[in-house]
Amino acid sequence: MNDEKKRRIPRGWTRPVLGALSGALAGFAALAVAELVSQWARPQAGPVVAVGGAVIDRTPAAVKDWTIRNFGTDDKLVLQLGILAVLALFALALGLLALYRRRYGAAGVLLFGVVGAAAAVSRPDSTGFSDVLPSAAGAVVGAVVLFVLAGRLETRGGATARPDATEEDVPGRQEWDRRGFVLAASAAAAASAGAAVFGRVLDGASGRGAVASREDLLLPVPGSPAAAVPAGARLRVPGVSSFITSNKDFYRVDTALVVPKVDATVWRLRIHGQGVARPVTLSFDDLLKRDLVERDITLTCVSNEVGGPYVGNARWTGVRLADLLADCGVEPPSKGGPADQLVARSVDGMTIGSPVEDVMDGRDALLAVGMNGEPLPFAHGFPLRMVVPGLYGYVSACKWIEDLELTTFDAYDPYWITRKWARRAPIKTQARIDTPKPFARPASGTVMVAGVAWAQHRGIDKVQVRVDDGPWQEARLAAEDSRDTWRQWSFPWTASKGGHTLTVRATDRTGTVQTEKRARTMPDGASGRHSVVVTVD
Repeated sequence: MNDEKKRRIPRGWTRPVLGALSGALAGFAALAVAELVSQWARPQAGPVVAVGGAVIDRTPAAVKDWTIRNFGTDDKLVLQLGILAVLALFALALGLLALYRRRYGAAGVLLFGVVGAAAAVSRPDSTGFSDVLPSAAGAVVGAVVLFVLAGRLETRGGATARPDATEEDVPGRQEWDRRGFVLAASAAAAASAGAAVFGRVLDGASGRGAVASREDLLLPVPGSPAAAVPAGARLRVPGVSSFITSNKDFYRVDTALVVPKVDATVWRLRIHGQGVARPVTLSFDDLLKRDLVERDITLTCVSNEVGGPYVGNARWTGVRLADLLADCGVEPPSKGGPADQLVARSVDGMTIGSPVEDVMDGRDALLAVGMNGEPLPFAHGFPLRMVVPGLYGYVSACKWIEDLELTTFDAYDPYWITRKWARRAPIKTQARIDTPKPFARPASGTVMVAGVAWAQHRGIDKVQVRVDDGPWQEARLAAEDSRDTWRQWSFPWTASKGGHTLTVRATDRTGTVQTEKRARTMPDGASGRHSVVVTVD
């Protein structure tokens, strides 16, 4: 046969596109089955969550800081979407590979299962072999789906046609099994969708006990209720932060890709370690039977940039941590106790270390069970979290606590300390301008400049505002609720037309003036003074 008479197999995009589609269907099937199995094993063992957690653990602190700065509380969503996007690209590539080397394509899917399983068992909250099952089951199913679909795309002569193959190169009829591919792809898509839906149903069912234990909970009346907020603590200035931050608006910064939903009826808290004369394991009911206190306390995240949003004030209900430790026979280092670090462990494996001296020095350090008059929301630590006035959250605010161990700073490095954050982190004195917003265009005349200032456990003594390079001028401070809460402030500015820079600084009760020296959040919190630029019309 002459070359010009050879009939080539069409070079169209049909089979490559269907090959890529096969990879996508295999990837979808793998994820759907893995998530379904994870509901039986443990939701945190699902491949996306496990790999995402491993990525978080291995991400340099500077990158985490950048992510929080740019994506805020959506950082976890961005990470998960990024993982899914990468998986989708690899699934498409494996689909194309399987079109010509289907065993290699299927093996690639199995390899991703190995990665997911390894990530799951490497997590600090891993329960062992059962955490391997979701990724393993998903990978096997995905590999089978890809192998079968790629087989339907082979030519009926039993050989796989190369893009440049001719009829002389490939024996038999030069057609692939269109009908078989459509049937197999439809079956795979339907089964995968069913697995995904069933997984969601199981996810909802698995959390019902936890949801019920929270929804049915009626917190006892605190034996020591919070004092009434002074009438003058709330300024009536549009745009200033509310004195009490609602639960839905309260910031959330943590590493949990899946919010743990803990059933309070089966949850237990263990207290043990060095200097604990009477180790104890407590149920949630045991805690509720103790004397509860209620306090207004402002929390600040160490990832909060100067002028940033990761600060909030809430009314917390809980047990005094110092009293609970004292009942276990714990003495602070200043009284001869051998332990200087209290390590709190979360149900998701997070470890946070707090100075024992700080939590037992008389401040209202709490093991909180309630927030703003209701049981803790799941996202904020239900059934139990720690709240310590004056310390950044990464050394105090452990959520979903199940274990408290007394140890020393020399003996153990918690999660964030191994990532080069400072061991001790008292909150720095800060003030923020809430209104006017950056690049606002207020009208000339009297413009109310207002915001909040905080120096938890020290208290705010003074706030001053400077316009451009002018002198510092006293702002009006709202009444103080307590030294553990922020204070609102306001300053009536007679604004002239043109561009202006407004800067604020606070002075705490120790006489320390908020520094103008700029520092990033790592290793112990940001410093500097908040400024906004406005144009007066």
